Amino acid sequence: MSFNSFGHLFRVTTFGESHGPAIGCVIDGCPPGIALTEADIQGDLDRRRPGQSRFTSQRREPDQVKILSGVFQDERMKKQLTTGTPIALLIENVDQRSKDYGEIRDKFRPGHADYTYLAKYGIRDYRGGGRSSARETATRVAAGAVARKVLDHVLAQVSVRGALVQMGTQTIDRKNWNWDQVSENPFFSPDAKSVPAWEAYLDGLRKSGSSCGAIIELVAEGIPAGLGAPIYGKLDSDIASALMSINAVKGVEIGDGMAAASLTGEGNADEMRRGNDGKPVFLSNHAGGILGGISSGQPIVARFAVKPTSSILSPRKTIDIDGNETEIVTKGRHDPCVGIRAVPVGEAMLACVLADHVLRHRAQMG
Repeated sequence: MSFNSFGHLFRVTTFGESHGPAIGCVIDGCPPGIALTEADIQGDLDRRRPGQSRFTSQRREPDQVKILSGVFQDERMKKQLTTGTPIALLIENVDQRSKDYGEIRDKFRPGHADYTYLAKYGIRDYRGGGRSSARETATRVAAGAVARKVLDHVLAQVSVRGALVQMGTQTIDRKNWNWDQVSENPFFSPDAKSVPAWEAYLDGLRKSGSSCGAIIELVAEGIPAGLGAPIYGKLDSDIASALMSINAVKGVEIGDGMAAASLTGEGNADEMRRGNDGKPVFLSNHAGGILGGISSGQPIVARFAVKPTSSILSPRKTIDIDGNETEIVTKGRHDPCVGIRAVPVGEAMLACVLADHVLRHRAQMG
């Protein structure tokens, strides 16, 4: 299997399977001299790890990260610093239950990559999906924590935040948006009033053995104008590619996205006035902070849609590896809404793309 890496100057390669001994990543291109410890990474991993509420998979993974290379400290140094060499991060798997998948090893789960993996490679790891499992996203979150350190080192005062804005048919009220609320509920919702309804909605789905999808919104602030390149190095195309690479993501939009199709030219245009510092002040942000593939200095806004979790308890029609028609029920521990834990994953992927573009811009423009 190839294509396990993404990024150019800030490049991440991930490895490992859902039920293997460990997962991890190698980060190439992190500049030297950046303070980095395992604690800097662990906070983001703790936000993503399973088993923290009844609304996520009950797989108990501590997701303790180990830095294997790329940092150095001796008695003369106050902090452990990156050296500029590849940073290897390792996360051990400690709570696999491979026996949960024994009954389905010869059946294709509808909505999963079982059939396509076997069609391409002639072999598949049926234990939790192997490489196609969302377990792999923990390594992305770890890499994203390093990317945040790069952004702070080069730009300072950059924030990359995400929130769940829709779960199934339930949406937030944007009038109640409060970033401080995102960390105060199990759904990463910025609307505190949405939480009770979401709890009841997801409890009903969970008890019936079903699942639902979600929409996550990401906002990056403190990004200067000029990141990205026209045509084949567009910032928004790299963001879209990174977000589409997350498990179960079926749609991405930048700024107003699909809604822009219903606007007029007058309504969609982000008009400008002269600010006190001589720089432009935009009167709106329909473009999501990116124009012509290049950042405008406004907040970068992206949303991505996550499909319903395909592993459900309701019997589904399928076939086995011999082509026989049959039914399947997926047992085990699964997220009734995988979109909940996708919030920190989306933040991480956006941070990695921005770190890569910051380094590319610095390399080209000085």
